[in-house]
Amino acid sequence: MHSNVYLPQQFIDHIAAILPNGENIQDFVAACQRPLRKSIRVNTLKVSIEDFLEIAQRNQWALEPVPWCKEGFWIDADESQVPLGNSAEHMAGWFYIQEASSMLPPVALYHDADNVFERVLDMAAAPGSKTTQIAALMDNQGLLVANEYSSSRVKVLHANIERCGVRNAALSNYDGQVFGGWLPETFDAVLIDAPCGGEGTVRKDEDALKNWSMDSIHSIADTQRQLIESAFHALKPGGEMVYSTCTLSHEENQAVCQHLIDTFGDSVTTVSLESLFSGAEQALTEEGYLHVFPQVYDSEGFFIAKFKKLASVEPPKVKKRLGKFPFVEIANKQANEIEMLLNNTLGLTLPSDTQLWQRDNDIWLFPETLKPLLGEFKFSRMGIKIAEAHKKGYRWTHQAAMALTGENCPIVALTVEEAREWYMGRDVRPALSGQSGETLVSYNGMIIGLGKWVGNRIKNGLPRELVRDKNLF
Repeated sequence: MHSNVYLPQQFIDHIAAILPNGENIQDFVAACQRPLRKSIRVNTLKVSIEDFLEIAQRNQWALEPVPWCKEGFWIDADESQVPLGNSAEHMAGWFYIQEASSMLPPVALYHDADNVFERVLDMAAAPGSKTTQIAALMDNQGLLVANEYSSSRVKVLHANIERCGVRNAALSNYDGQVFGGWLPETFDAVLIDAPCGGEGTVRKDEDALKNWSMDSIHSIADTQRQLIESAFHALKPGGEMVYSTCTLSHEENQAVCQHLIDTFGDSVTTVSLESLFSGAEQALTEEGYLHVFPQVYDSEGFFIAKFKKLASVEPPKVKKRLGKFPFVEIANKQANEIEMLLNNTLGLTLPSDTQLWQRDNDIWLFPETLKPLLGEFKFSRMGIKIAEAHKKGYRWTHQAAMALTGENCPIVALTVEEAREWYMGRDVRPALSGQSGETLVSYNGMIIGLGKWVGNRIKNGLPRELVRDKNLF
């Protein structure tokens, strides 16, 4: 399938020179030419691993555990009729299609079982695989700042966050180099999955190295050094940081990490990843990093390093111009009223570590730990929009249905035909009578949206960008 993958001879020579003892270039090239095994990560914000295993068995999906991520599995599924991305479980946010080695950085960040991070920064977040993985590791608690430099990719990031029921995220759209000056020593943990040359991705993109050159490697390494400095400044003393790339060259990996150590000296120390999982020693470098070549675990190539900040350092000086903040915190009386109406109408409850804010007629739910940052930084989107106020009360949103939980919720279970209609943006007519008001809709036990009874039909409340039109489950 990938026998035509483009591997420049200069690149092959470059890799041959850095392969660790025991590895050979023939095995590396052969691995690059093999199709990449498909893998998924169970979203534990929506479903337990045990329940998902039962679902996989019903769907005749063969799963093989990923050794470094208990939520991760390689999957063998018949996609001849319906791709995994159009399965009901994927669209409902119960799993994320994610390359196995890309699950390593969040696992490394949370390797210490005692880690409870109140504020986490994902500095280069789109499309959202690691962001949603971190949110699940946080159990939607605290604050997760998900930054993406590319404006076009922010929309994809938000769609994945919404699909997976993440409610503790605040999105921003900046060059990651701003964080060190704008939010110095703010985060308990930082993940910088840096933009890179992508040398490890050839198994899924046979043209990934079409424009490969040493000049481009040196150019992007300059950016990576600036980003890792910014990330370190944004980290609190005592905080932990993971630097990762999906590339293989030392210039973008070990050399960037050495730059961090040379720059900050005794204020930083390396955290060895030797005990991250059984078999980690196969990719371990002498510094304690993981340098994953494609042939080692039959995966994409990846690099992961972890650091701890031991002492405060002087951050860059910046001038801030934020403009007027367009949200107003909702007073307790109105907040209690909204919470009571939400519970009475849909049976959903607001988490105790959240606050309600209003912008025009829109009601938003913010993580409580976000409040101190609102005067320090401009976010493009915060928390989740749960309602729109109108003269007769509140109109609840799809996000509220996907991200909040409760008891005694009004739920209409759809048939497979009705669920397909729902995902195509059409109203459905379940075989029920005497119903009224807003209701959650489900399929196979999965909440898939929010609708409103109008006569004998449920008006579809699926956001337009989530509508699908073909190859559904």
